[in-house]
Amino acid sequence: MRTVVILSKPQKEELCVLIPELILWMRAHGLNPVLDPVSGNYTRDAPVVPRHEMAALGPELAIVLGGDGTLLAAARALAKSDIPILSVNLGSLGFLTEVRLADLYPTLEAWCENCSTMDSRAMLHVEIQRDGKVESEYEALNDIVVSKGAIARMGDFTVKLAGQLAASFRADGVIVATPTGSTAYSLAAAGPILAPDVDALVITPICPHLLTLRPIVVRGDAEVSVSVEGIPDQTYLTVDGQEAVQLRVGDELHCRRSKYCVKLVRMKPPAFFDVLRAKLKWGER
Repeated sequence: MRTVVILSKPQKEELCVLIPELILWMRAHGLNPVLDPVSGNYTRDAPVVPRHEMAALGPELAIVLGGDGTLLAAARALAKSDIPILSVNLGSLGFLTEVRLADLYPTLEAWCENCSTMDSRAMLHVEIQRDGKVESEYEALNDIVVSKGAIARMGDFTVKLAGQLAASFRADGVIVATPTGSTAYSLAAAGPILAPDVDALVITPICPHLLTLRPIVVRGDAEVSVSVEGIPDQTYLTVDGQEAVQLRVGDELHCRRSKYCVKLVRMKPPAFFDVLRAKLKWGER
């Protein structure tokens, strides 16, 4: 049987009915369901495995039930294993989770019959270098953010491209975003919108002190370095808005396009601008 893993958002009332029904449907179609611990709270009819162990099972598909945050967490957990993700919107905005709950089973049927489409999204790789060594590394689907902590004063940051100085400035922080992440925090910080298939990265200062400092779009294969120059022990790296790591003065972050990507299962080819108009009201008068 083909193994399919299910990852869910906590505290969603509809999962009480949805997950047991989904398990019955999957088994009737020759699929072997495996649940993450959140999904396992709603039934005892399928095995439960921690998210970080799911990739080792060799699943052919991951079903994500939740919102964009649930998808971001699933993407980081599964991206290295190249498992396609069918993400169903149970949240409010659902910019990435385009599949409606009503379309869950038709999309699953299309996938079973090899009639679905794949929407491939680039990821971002970031390394924290400390004292000349790699301290830790992460993959992000949306963005990485270097920002100050609770103290209401600016930090000092330096951005380099391919080792060459691009800018040194004071600001609340810096965002390095993928095209997918261009419609997230970067957009709120006045960054540009990039279509998902554009081969580029966006560097967006957060509330910079200089009016001349504006977001910039660079090549997708660019090597972006961000250095923390001020506010000792009060600066953090945040990955996809979910993982936070405290930085030290002198730490250097090296960002580049990840060798991994996220494959999103769609019933029909993605319509980015339809979503942009529907979710963000882009272009409306």
